[in-house]
Amino acid sequence: MPLPVLVIGNKNYSSWSMRPWLALRTAGIPFEERPVSLYRPEGKAEILRVSPTGKVPVLIEGEAMTFESLAICERAAEIAPAAGLWPADPAARSHARSISCEMHAGFVALRTLLPCNLRARGRRELTADAAADLARVTTIWCETRERYGRGGDFLFGRFGIADAMFAPVVTRLRSWGIPFDPSARAYAEAVLDSPPFREWEAAALAEAERVAAYEP
Repeated sequence: MPLPVLVIGNKNYSSWSMRPWLALRTAGIPFEERPVSLYRPEGKAEILRVSPTGKVPVLIEGEAMTFESLAICERAAEIAPAAGLWPADPAARSHARSISCEMHAGFVALRTLLPCNLRARGRRELTADAAADLARVTTIWCETRERYGRGGDFLFGRFGIADAMFAPVVTRLRSWGIPFDPSARAYAEAVLDSPPFREWEAAALAEAERVAAYEP
């Protein structure tokens, strides 16, 4: 049976692609990776051939297609339930789903001001709206770790979907030199040191394509 195919964008810039890729890797699910450049004219046409939204990521399993990052993460949890991508405890699982959806839909000011660029090492000042977003993000990290994550380094102890959803924010704060609550720093460092993220980052740093709008 052929492997599932995950269609992704540039690893250096595509935060949406990073999330399900990390979830699939963490769960130990074999898959074929199909990268598509998001910034070349032919890239859009290539994406439209496999994605009804014209966006990545997309997970293709034979005739079945799952698009949107969080939906693919949910699919990964279905494929490999023993991996524990969602917490086993019902209350913790409800919280994990809630904050994952909040990340998926929100924090627009922060994401707009600080584009995803794993190579970047710049400096930007936060707007008031972006600062409010950051305050909420670090509150989520600290309160979740305190309530549910004492058994490990991540939000719910072990790396799961919620961590995959927030991983791009961690990279944005590092890339653009944004100071944040020291109590949240240990969590951010754990995400950056996790083996799946290190694998993704190594490939991102090896990419040659540069997009001026996202560079310092």
